[in-house]
Amino acid sequence: MPVMEKLKMFVVQEPVVAASCLIAGVGLFLPAVVRPMLDSFEMSKQVPQPALNDLYTPQILYQKSTTIISLAS
Repeated sequence: MPVMEKLKMFVVQEPVVAASCLIAGVGLFLPAVVRPMLDSFEMSKQVPQPALNDLYTPQILYQKSTTIISLAS
C-alpha cells in the first residue's frame, strides 16, 4: 500500500489521534524554524533595561502625594 493510502486510512479511523499528531507537528516545527528566523533579523536585538531609579523614585511620589493632600485641604 502506498504511504498516502495508509495515511488517509489512519485519519479516517483515528481522527482525534491524527489531529493530535498534526498539532504536535506544528508545535515542533514552529520553534525549530521561526525562532532562528527571528534571531537572524537585526531588529531582534535586546533592548537595554531602564535603571530602577527611572521607574520608581519615592521622593517624587512623596512630593506628589503631599501636593494632592495640600490641595484637598
